[in-house]
Amino acid sequence: MTGIGPTSQRPQVPDDAGASRAEVPPPSSAVQRADRMSAANMLRSLLPLVVISLLIVGWIAFKNDPGDPVREVDPSTTIQLAQSRADHPVPVPGGLGEDYRPTSARTDAGNAAEGDAVTLQIGYLTPSGGYAGYVVSGAPDAEAVDAVLDGATEDGVTELGGEQWTRSTTERGETALSRVADGVTLVVTGSADDDELAAVAAAVRP
Repeated sequence: MTGIGPTSQRPQVPDDAGASRAEVPPPSSAVQRADRMSAANMLRSLLPLVVISLLIVGWIAFKNDPGDPVREVDPSTTIQLAQSRADHPVPVPGGLGEDYRPTSARTDAGNAAEGDAVTLQIGYLTPSGGYAGYVVSGAPDAEAVDAVLDGATEDGVTELGGEQWTRSTTERGETALSRVADGVTLVVTGSADDDELAAVAAAVRP
């Protein structure tokens, strides 16, 4: 006797469906790279950049020592420009010790034609921490000269470096040393003490 009832047979699964479950595609190269990009790898990659940055910061800090805020300059290029354009001698201080540190140098020679009268100014930090300014000009009414000597009171003459310099007291109460030679006016003045100003004047050489 036969009848219709539950059967033990399972429904047949198409072969292609089984194949699709078995054949899982391999992960892409992008996924593999992402798996390798761990925090440790990132730190190792950044380490050289951090070291280089620290070295740069350290070098800048070394060059700009907060214990010595003075910014020195090399006045030689400015001096050469003034001497090449001037129609007159441009003597400058020479042989000053290393404790006389040039901090500024400027000239109007850049706007002058060859043979014009020019003005050169050099500023020094002196050993005591004062300021000594040197001016040489082929124009007797140059602004840099007038700014020192206008209204100054002459106090006599002194010999420095084998030359006669006029000693004056400026309207600011500072000492000024000046002389005129071959139509060129030379001036030394500033907040430095008289001995340091005299040292700069005595160091002026052709």
